[in-house]
Amino acid sequence: MFWQYLLVFIATFLTDVIPFPLPPAFVFMVFLQITFKLNIWWVIIIGVIGSIIGRTILTLYIPKISSQIFKPSKNEDVQFLGAKMKSKGWKSQAFILAYSLLPLPTTPLFIAGGMAKMKPYYIIPMFIVGKFTSDMTAVLMGKFAAENTEKLIHGMLSWKSITGLALGFILIFALLFVDWRTLIQKKKFMLKFKIWK
Repeated sequence: MFWQYLLVFIATFLTDVIPFPLPPAFVFMVFLQITFKLNIWWVIIIGVIGSIIGRTILTLYIPKISSQIFKPSKNEDVQFLGAKMKSKGWKSQAFILAYSLLPLPTTPLFIAGGMAKMKPYYIIPMFIVGKFTSDMTAVLMGKFAAENTEKLIHGMLSWKSITGLALGFILIFALLFVDWRTLIQKKKFMLKFKIWK
């Protein structure tokens, strides 16, 4: 039984430590909970802990990768965006909480925070609240759906999950290719595609 809960931890950790959008961690939590008939509350707690550790590590290692693959100007651009985010105080915290509550990949949020060299403690507290709430809701709904219908697999590959994944890629595209400094300082929208070293 222990190895099955370890599998929940590994799945959620890997989902949230990788720097590109994957299906949300709760998809794996629901799948493993139903497949092995695990205690739902242990799945939620272990899954959220795996996600938190994964996102914290992502925030710590992404600045090293970004400085090697992106031009200094792109890194400075995202750092500027991070500084603006920090300066907003409680509004930024409210945004992080609201974003974490949505069924959207949080990868773009943590890539931006990591590239901007924001400390994990700035992002993680509100992420924990939002992540626990949203994952708890999703896993409980998944359990209900599994007990009441045979269409769980169809639900995992629904238009909502595909839309969420596509939106995650769009947000990463915007993070990387929008010239944020020009947009914020001059209110002018520009794309920069020459960001790689």
